[in-house]
Amino acid sequence: MTAIQPSPPHPAADSRVVNCVAYRGDGSRIGEITLDAISDVLREPGTFVWVGLHEPDEALLLKLQEEFDLHDLAVEDAHKAHQRTKLEAYGDSLFLVVQTAQLVDGNLAFGETQIFFGARYLVTVRHGASLSYAPARRACEQARGLMRNGPSYGLYGVLDFIVDNLLPIVRDFREELHQLEADIFAETFKRSTVRRLYDMQRDLMTLRLAVAPLQDITSQLVRHHPQLIPDELRVYFRDVYDHVFRVNESISAMREMLAAAINVNLSLVTFGQNEVMKRLAGYAAMLAAPTLLTSWYGMNFTHMPELNKPWAYPLVIALVIGVVGSIYVLLKRAKWL
Repeated sequence: MTAIQPSPPHPAADSRVVNCVAYRGDGSRIGEITLDAISDVLREPGTFVWVGLHEPDEALLLKLQEEFDLHDLAVEDAHKAHQRTKLEAYGDSLFLVVQTAQLVDGNLAFGETQIFFGARYLVTVRHGASLSYAPARRACEQARGLMRNGPSYGLYGVLDFIVDNLLPIVRDFREELHQLEADIFAETFKRSTVRRLYDMQRDLMTLRLAVAPLQDITSQLVRHHPQLIPDELRVYFRDVYDHVFRVNESISAMREMLAAAINVNLSLVTFGQNEVMKRLAGYAAMLAAPTLLTSWYGMNFTHMPELNKPWAYPLVIALVIGVVGSIYVLLKRAKWL
């Protein structure tokens, strides 16, 4: 039988085709091939193909559908993108949709990866904010003993890569929250602090909606689909499940911390406003006393005894000072001033 030869790099290769690599049944790499050569490679017993795409058009997806006999509904979902996280079985193949996330200029951006998985092929289709799976591919190729399990080990590598890139995001959010604590407990209210806390909580809620369904997907891969997932690899998918669980728990804990931070910040602002109102009320009471006493002089009474006494005016001043001083002492003891 004729040996399979890798295709030389094509200078005008489609940039949407990130990788198209053929492998032998023992897990060794044959090399880069063209999409047209996929059917030739699959004629060789035990070989399989790993294709990586980035935002392909409909024509490119139809080409892959022809090569791998992909289901129409799965191809339609991959072209439209913006699908929910899910796992669907089409005969002897699986179609997975996984949400991805990464920090871009300090902001959380979300993407999506669709995965076509069969006994002799693995196709990843990236949309939006998503890192290249080249590191996952290289890591899988280095573990040749496990790579002989075929595309199932590549699927593990991709899922593990996606999940492992989520933990640093949660860690960055935790570090940013620690940096915001100084503003949270500051005496002056900063609207930007509350806004940032709200944005972080919103991003984490969106992230949780993307991560939580991954627990069900990895659980299914651990327990079901024996025709595609060999028993030797189930422990690896269980490891991915544990990582997803950790990420989900970290997100939930961070959301609770953010909710508590927002409540603490608003409570401190309300407490500060109450303190200001207490001081204003205390000073108003101190001003009310002399206002009440001196307002008598504005009344047109004929007989006012203090008007004819030389000591009356100093007495009134002393009385006003005494009343104001007494109010001040009482308010000071009540911690209103």
